[in-house]
Amino acid sequence: MGHYSIKELEKLSGIKAHTIRIWEKRHQLINPKRTQTNIRYYSDEDLKKIIQVSVLNNHGLKISHIVGLSLDDLNRKVSELSEATESIEIYIDQLILAMVDLEEEGFEQILGHLTVKFGFEKTVVEILYPFLEKIGILWLNNNITPAQEHFISNLIRQKLIVAIDGLPLPPKTAPRAVLFLPENESHELGLLFYYYLVKKLGFRPYYLGQNVPYKDLQSVYEQHQPQVLISSFTTNPSQKVLPGYVARMSAEFATSRIYLSGVALKKADMGSLPNVQIFENALKIKELLKNYFV
Repeated sequence: MGHYSIKELEKLSGIKAHTIRIWEKRHQLINPKRTQTNIRYYSDEDLKKIIQVSVLNNHGLKISHIVGLSLDDLNRKVSELSEATESIEIYIDQLILAMVDLEEEGFEQILGHLTVKFGFEKTVVEILYPFLEKIGILWLNNNITPAQEHFISNLIRQKLIVAIDGLPLPPKTAPRAVLFLPENESHELGLLFYYYLVKKLGFRPYYLGQNVPYKDLQSVYEQHQPQVLISSFTTNPSQKVLPGYVARMSAEFATSRIYLSGVALKKADMGSLPNVQIFENALKIKELLKNYFV
């Protein structure tokens, strides 16, 4: 069972903490529990309810009407709304609900529907990425269990691999792109999507995956002389080591354009390097890769 703070509920639902407290007092919408040290916390059921309430309230239903609805009525109205609207936020909220309950069938059904409705790329960029950013706060605060983390990662990973396999391999004469995660780095979902973009845009990809020792990266670089290197840093290398690691890449792989992302880069003092470009999201890396051919 999750133990969520009111700030985590705010982050995941979009409802201000002040408003949540008012709704608790005025409408008894949810009832937080308290730790032995008298700190309020919220359960999985509280999280699911506040997300459903947020969806309905954001689409015009008054809170005074919502509080009278049963759990079944809340579920039904949210489902009806998701069928009738193009709102991306509703789908993100539904994915969070499926994750909390480990509903594989529901998660698959939502993803399948979105892929048909919006296409694979738009689904990943506009829905899955914001979804992963939203639940990132839960990972950081250990409010996602290992089971939930594996559940989400494996389902999304499967979708990405199927999409990648469905693309034709560009010829050996195409520009080459090496994709890797540094040693002790295992957060692979973003890199897999970059792999998809690279292949779709016409680069010949060399996907090295997770936990790549630097000497192995050097060997691949020497053998294939890639025009592009792509990586992401979430937890490794450390903030102290990271600037030197990137500077070394810039110097030793001077003939490549190096595109980097990840939360670790936001915290480190990176400076400016001539062939290194830091990007924030999938839309930006897509733009950078497309501009290579301009």
